[in-house]
Amino acid sequence: MNGAGPLDETALRQAAARLRGKVVEMSGAARAAHLASCLSACDVLAAAYWHALKIDPQAPKAPERDRFVLSKGHAAAALYASLAFRGFFPEDELKTFCKDGSRLAEHPPANLLPGVEAATGSLGHGLPIGAGMALSGRLQGQNYRVFALLSDGENNEGSVWEAAMFAAGKKLGNLCVIVDYNKWQATGRSNETLALSPLREKWEAFGWDAEEVDGHDVAELAAKMAEVPFGEGRPKALIAHTVKGKGVSFMEDDNNWHYRAPTPDEVAIAHRELGLT
Repeated sequence: MNGAGPLDETALRQAAARLRGKVVEMSGAARAAHLASCLSACDVLAAAYWHALKIDPQAPKAPERDRFVLSKGHAAAALYASLAFRGFFPEDELKTFCKDGSRLAEHPPANLLPGVEAATGSLGHGLPIGAGMALSGRLQGQNYRVFALLSDGENNEGSVWEAAMFAAGKKLGNLCVIVDYNKWQATGRSNETLALSPLREKWEAFGWDAEEVDGHDVAELAAKMAEVPFGEGRPKALIAHTVKGKGVSFMEDDNNWHYRAPTPDEVAIAHRELGLT
């Protein structure tokens, strides 16, 4: 069960670039939304699946595995690409994304794909699920960790803060939240929709060990995630500052790409910018 070996920053950056290229391709082929939300999260996913997580693609249900819950389920394409590239299922299946009868729905389904820990996408549900997993592991004497990737807009949900209080109260030091803080929601700026800022201080006030990080520094992310559990009885929140649409110049910080899908020409341009052609 691999994870947290020697940190190879070059390999992590290459994995993130490859993820970005694939999700651009998948969005274009399927005419699917939420591309920019996938791109902002690719460095987190690369850090998790290529370094921090103790996982075995050949034993996706191993009791001792680490759990990764994609609470921002609208970024499913990036999760699917990560799992396929890591060998959980054939890469060729990525071509079926969002097609009738496919296992690769626009939001992660339950009990269909190896490596998908929970059906998510109704925002605010992933952290409560993750907290339950973390408590279950402790009760069963397992040493696995649980990571939950949230969108910043998801922090608008009351269920997130109920779960945050639960995790702190139960001293779930094996639980880590990563907030993809790209500063956008579906139709506007996150801090204009509700007053999220100061987000780190909010998590600290709920009893978490909270830290702000560069959400595109894949080496820093990998190192921070590999350190979990950080402290005795305190869950960890990484507030990852990111750019929506990261990696493709004409998509970066442009919220039109929350719903737009790229044309074949735009896919080709994106691949060139990512160094994939």
